[in-house]
Amino acid sequence: MSKAKAVDYATLRRKLEKARLKGTASETADRARNLLLVYLDHAQAQNIPVQELARQIQQGLPALRIGGADLAAAAEKPDGPFRDIACASGCAFCCSLAGEDGGVITEAEARNVHAALSQLPKGPDGRNWHPRACPSLDPETRMCRIYDARPMICRSYISKDVTACEAISTGIPADGAGVVGAQSIYLAVHALGRAALKGIATVPTFSLSAVAAAALDGIDEAAALQGAKHKPRTLDDESARLS
Repeated sequence: MSKAKAVDYATLRRKLEKARLKGTASETADRARNLLLVYLDHAQAQNIPVQELARQIQQGLPALRIGGADLAAAAEKPDGPFRDIACASGCAFCCSLAGEDGGVITEAEARNVHAALSQLPKGPDGRNWHPRACPSLDPETRMCRIYDARPMICRSYISKDVTACEAISTGIPADGAGVVGAQSIYLAVHALGRAALKGIATVPTFSLSAVAAAALDGIDEAAALQGAKHKPRTLDDESARLS
C-alpha cells in the first residue's frame, strides 16, 4: 500500500466537504459526510496525528467503525430491519459471491480475513459446496470458519426469505434479501475518505473471495492483497448498485 504524503486536518476537512460521490444517493452521501466530519473532529480533539488518521482512512477503519455503529443501532431497534429475519446457522446461500467484484472489502478487513484463514489447515473449503461460495465456509456445516473476522458485507446481509437467497446465489434477482442501510453508509464513508486523500494516498478496496482463496493457498499477505486489489471504479460501481 502506498504511504500517505504530508497532509493537515484543514486540508482533509476542505476536501471532504467538497467531495462528490458517483452513484451514491445524495442523502446517503450527506449523512456519511457528516459522520466522517465528526470522526475527523474527534481525532483532532484526541490529538491523533493527522498522518495516523490518514492511514486509518486508507485502511478503511473509519468506514468500519461508522458503518458498524450504524449496523448495531439498526439491530437494536425492535421494529428495525433485523426483525423476523430468516437467517440461521448453516444457511449459507448469502455466502455465494456471485458478483464480479467477489465481495467489496477494505484493507483492514482484507488483512483480518487473511490472518484468520492463514491459521486454518489446508483442505476442502466453501467452493467444494458451491463454486461461487466464499472460501471461508466449511463445506460440510456451511458455517463461516472466521465468523469473528467476517467483513461488513457479511455482517450487513439479512434475509426474510430463504428461497430468495437461494435464487440470488444462482444469479436470479429476488426480493426478500439484501444488505441493510449500514452497508451503504460504510461504502460512502470509504469513498469520501478516498476523495479526501486523492493525491495524498491510495484508498483501495479488495475482493473478499480473492483474499480468502489466496490465504488458503498459502500466499503471503502482501502478495494476496496485491492480487485481490480492485480497480478504483469498483467502489463506485458497488455504491451505485446499492443505491
